[in-house]
Amino acid sequence: MIETLQPYYPYFLSVHIVFVISWMAGLFYILSLFIYHTEANEKLEPEKSILLNQFVKMETTLWKIICAPAMVITVLAGASMLTLRPGLLQADWMQVKLGFVFGLLIYHFICRNIAKKLKSGQFTLTSFQLRLWRELATIFMIAIVFVVILKSAVNWVYGLIGIMGVAMAIMIAVKLYKNYRLRK
Repeated sequence: MIETLQPYYPYFLSVHIVFVISWMAGLFYILSLFIYHTEANEKLEPEKSILLNQFVKMETTLWKIICAPAMVITVLAGASMLTLRPGLLQADWMQVKLGFVFGLLIYHFICRNIAKKLKSGQFTLTSFQLRLWRELATIFMIAIVFVVILKSAVNWVYGLIGIMGVAMAIMIAVKLYKNYRLRK
């Protein structure tokens, strides 16, 4: 059975890539909504209630229509590719990639938990903390892309230093943006 599906590997790969893009876009966008949702809580009535209700509606729709389905299809397409080519599981780069993917899945479900808390009116994170949290998805994305593209050509020490450098640059950029917003 698996042998007959081998010619379809490029299709599974294409579906995987398309839905990874959709999943990441959904995560980036929902974190932006979380930030705006949190900032709306600081507004005066009636603007506050109107905005909070609108953000809950947008977050719920985005999660149900894009984030969750894209994550499921990404994982299923990836599992299908590994089923067709199980030798990939022996590659060091694939094990590293799967580690990052596991981290991204944890990130995904933490985001779902944040959405539930915001929906119930619990604002446990500041907009600044959410901005930093949003950038963690960027770090996962960069790490996964570099691991997949460079495979065994990457020197893991330099790769780790590079990822940490990107993370620090992102945090500095977020901090600078916060200072810029406070001055306005």
